[in-house]
Amino acid sequence: MAMNPGPAPQPVPSAVSAVSAVSASASASAASPTVALDLGGRTALVTGAAGGIGRACALRLAAAGAKVRAVDRDGAGLEDLVGQSRDLGLAGAVEPLTLDLTDLGAAEDAAAGTDVLVNNAGLQLVRPIEEFPPDVFHTVLTVMLEAPFRLMRGALPQMYAKGWGRIVNLSSVHGLRASAYKSAYVAAKHGLEGLSKTAALEGAAHGVTSNCVNPGYVRTPLVERQIADQAAAHGIPEERVLAEVLLKHSALKRLVEPEEVAEAVAYLCTPQASFVTGASLALDGGWTAH
Repeated sequence: MAMNPGPAPQPVPSAVSAVSAVSASASASAASPTVALDLGGRTALVTGAAGGIGRACALRLAAAGAKVRAVDRDGAGLEDLVGQSRDLGLAGAVEPLTLDLTDLGAAEDAAAGTDVLVNNAGLQLVRPIEEFPPDVFHTVLTVMLEAPFRLMRGALPQMYAKGWGRIVNLSSVHGLRASAYKSAYVAAKHGLEGLSKTAALEGAAHGVTSNCVNPGYVRTPLVERQIADQAAAHGIPEERVLAEVLLKHSALKRLVEPEEVAEAVAYLCTPQASFVTGASLALDGGWTAH
């Protein structure tokens, strides 16, 4: 869900292209599904589905046979997703739902009848705490923590009734580690980690698992828009942001591809992952190994 408060910085080709060659082989290897997954007869809901990780997850789950409820406030992006799914031979598999997740009641209602819930929608603003707008802080926590809670509330009754359900929360390495100038994002992701673990404990007796996937920096518009903000916050040129800020702690010096994250989400929905719950699966290139 592309919700960047205030004027959005434009993507910076020079900074992003610095890792393009390194990422080329990863993009190719992530292009086709590899995990054996059959979600025929299941309904999945993916938030932030118009682009980036959410779009990759929606297409991956649709390819596995799920009927995917694709939620985003970007209606045009959702229509483009539907067109892409049709081009991939998945006509009718993706149902677009234009929804702003700050409408918490509508979010809860949208999750009714869901078997697989992927909480992915997010937004980012990079500012020191003393300069961080309180209204933006509130919006970040609403979209990234309270909305997942309300979506769980809407989805869990059917999951419990069926004795099967999968909740996958797109957390972040920032759910495990903090970074300066990201108070709202870090607070929301740490909160999501706790919510996910609580859902795992409560859902275990009902055949429901709940896990987090924790990627490092992913090649998405959300990350590209951060580059100018990070350059200003750290007082360095934009072309140095990737190597010296975003990927500073990563042993693997490249961005994660959205399809790689979607494959991790798919794995957590497989029968082989039925004993995995309350976990945080890091896709961080070695960041948390420090």
